[in-house]
Amino acid sequence: MGEVVSFRQARKAKTRAAKETQAAANRAAFGRTKAEKAADAAEQARKDALLDGAKLTDN
Repeated sequence: MGEVVSFRQARKAKTRAAKETQAAANRAAFGRTKAEKAADAAEQARKDALLDGAKLTDN
């Protein structure tokens, strides 16, 4: 004979698994840490400063 299964618990487990799958996809698509964002911003600021320093005129 099979195991006794609570439909309520099975439904909730299925919902949790679906949400975790969606969360993993979102982390892969949008997940960047605050440190990564800050490092990119600092790198962009450095590039902008370097480019501005190389200007020949202020026009």
